[in-house]
Amino acid sequence: MLVILIVGYFCFIVALMYHGSQTQPDTSADTMIILGAKVVGNPAEPGTVLKSRLTTAAAYLKEHPIVSVIVTGGQGADETATEADTMKEYLIELGIASERIQVENQSTRTIENLMYAKEKFGVQKAVIVTSDYHLFRSLLLAKRVGIDASGLSAQTNEGYRIKSTVREVLSVTYAFIFDHPK
Repeated sequence: MLVILIVGYFCFIVALMYHGSQTQPDTSADTMIILGAKVVGNPAEPGTVLKSRLTTAAAYLKEHPIVSVIVTGGQGADETATEADTMKEYLIELGIASERIQVENQSTRTIENLMYAKEKFGVQKAVIVTSDYHLFRSLLLAKRVGIDASGLSAQTNEGYRIKSTVREVLSVTYAFIFDHPK
């Protein structure tokens, strides 16, 4: 019986994650928030997951030239630069003007990405760009911190899909219980 409940719960959360990944961006938002992910190397460059997020965001930003963008993410112990600073450099390489990009480089968790973006830049309404598996939780947390958000999902490389999905089911469970703004 317990196994059936666990499998049922897992399937329910995966269904929520899938539904979240289908969200379309609100074209009336004037701000985009790109959530950070692993950076690699020295000098730092975006890892595979982060490159997907950034290329997805850059395509949207080129189609919506009045939208400003906030890149988020601090520096992990195994990273040589902050995620946000690395993201800004990469977006510039992709043709996004530097003056459109604001940096939030102190956060280490999704809820902090969103809280700090709201506090530092006064974000009220935004398009959140993150990986498809991560969009449901990101939109849930945006609502909790008071951001009216829609989403734009970046596709996950098949090599990361199973691991990312299992990890995200655990992260969604944690978010339901513990992730509330302080």
